Amino acid sequence: MKSIKLVLAVLFISFSIAGIAQEEKEKKGKEITVMEVKTSAQCEMCKERIEKNMAYEKGIKFVELDLETKVLTLKYREDKTTSEQLRKAVSKIGYDADDVDADPVAYAKLPACCQKGGHDHE
Repeated sequence: MKSIKLVLAVLFISFSIAGIAQEEKEKKGKEITVMEVKTSAQCEMCKERIEKNMAYEKGIKFVELDLETKVLTLKYREDKTTSEQLRKAVSKIGYDADDVDADPVAYAKLPACCQKGGHDHE
């Protein structure tokens, strides 16, 4: 009888330790980072294009572009992507992202109103 209780106690402790370790691992892997990126967005079409495309990037949890300030707010998982990768992703859509210039090919595909110096969007 004592040996059964001892075995059960050891199993309980083992599973508890394993559960705590797994919980810690999950917490580390799911850290959410918030970053702001200054873009060259011009209008509502730009906003829709950027938000839609960035929502599909790996690790992204939240995307919002403020057209007044042209600042893109991103929330992402650090274990899935980096700030550099996200700036490059914005660039590949055709927009500047902080110090990363817009990809020339993608920029050329933007509607004229979405390019820098396009018509007044107000």
